[in-house]
Amino acid sequence: MDVPRPSVARRRLVRRLIGVAVAVGIVAGVTWGLSRLEPAAPAVERSAVWLDTVKRGAMLRQVRGTGSLVPEMTWWVPAVTDGRIERILVLPGATVQADTVLLELSNPELDLAAVSAEWQLKSAEADLAALRVSLQNELLTLRASMARLEADHQEALLQQEVDEELFADGLTSERQVKLSRVRVEQLAGLIDIERGRLETWDASQEARLAAQQARVEEARALHGLKAAQVEALRVKAGTTGVLEQVPVEVGQRVGAGTALAKVTDVRSLKAVVRIPETQARDVQAGQPAAIDTHNGIVRGRVVRVDPAAQQGTVAVDVKLEDELPRGARPDLTVVGTVEIERLEDILYVGRPVHGQAGSTISLFKLRPDGVTADRVPVELGSSSVDTVEIRRGLAVGDQVVLSDMSRWDEFDRVRLR
Repeated sequence: MDVPRPSVARRRLVRRLIGVAVAVGIVAGVTWGLSRLEPAAPAVERSAVWLDTVKRGAMLRQVRGTGSLVPEMTWWVPAVTDGRIERILVLPGATVQADTVLLELSNPELDLAAVSAEWQLKSAEADLAALRVSLQNELLTLRASMARLEADHQEALLQQEVDEELFADGLTSERQVKLSRVRVEQLAGLIDIERGRLETWDASQEARLAAQQARVEEARALHGLKAAQVEALRVKAGTTGVLEQVPVEVGQRVGAGTALAKVTDVRSLKAVVRIPETQARDVQAGQPAAIDTHNGIVRGRVVRVDPAAQQGTVAVDVKLEDELPRGARPDLTVVGTVEIERLEDILYVGRPVHGQAGSTISLFKLRPDGVTADRVPVELGSSSVDTVEIRRGLAVGDQVVLSDMSRWDEFDRVRLR
């Protein structure tokens, strides 16, 4: 028969306890090790992100906006008088000269008024000519009267001498001598009066001629006005340029002052660039600019900054200093870049997709292995079109991801593959 051995059972129990303790220890160690591991970083395609390296040096600060070419001089051709559009002779897009007739208007009332003014002028001129003849006749009459008086005066003097000699010889009476003397004095007085009339006649003639000449000039001015209004019915461009608009139609009745056509001078174009209002605060007149016409870069200079913002942008006028490339025309879409300032000896990097000047943002900075990127806070300074100043958070040579990484906002690190 078998005999139980207590020592064997005890050894088995001890071995089991030891095995359980070892297993618990292994599980605890694995658990502790796993708790010490970092969570797995998401993988990002390297080709799908934009990387840049932090540099130190000079950074050209610029702002950019879109806009269009605008004529520096635009000429609206108005209707000088009322009329009806009879013909449109030139269509928009054509090159015109100052004397190019664009439209023809009609106004029968104005035509009649012009004819009436012409006859009024001819009548006034005829009255002036008649007045000159009349004044000449008056002058001749005055001179003839003066000549008769002088002749009578000479005759009276001779008669006085004869009567005085006869009186001395006792052949005539004293009364006759007195009559002769009175006759001489009377004629002398009439001669003085007539001489005074001749002297005042010149001034009277000038006044009467001036009055009639004024009526002639008034009639001539009225005739010239009506003639000019009739001539203005043939509407001319008034300047050299390109006919841009003709906002009227044949048969339309227009009043004086109505805009009939728009002519632009394409030889002098400027760029009007709309800069975002958040970037336009440092734009000032005199700053250099570059205008991209999509057919070449044209240098220019800021000449005016609109004091008011519209729809989040500020209009900036740029005077072009270089010759425009072929194909440049009004309303052509352009891209303008204005140079604000040059910052020396600063840290800078390419401009991130998100982040404004003076703000603090988070960027993914690559580790030395070039694979793992950690999220770090970065304080930005002044910004330009393509670059931004780094004030804190990065050093020279650091590589950062500038692309939009909002998909990985819940992660503090990513892995580039």
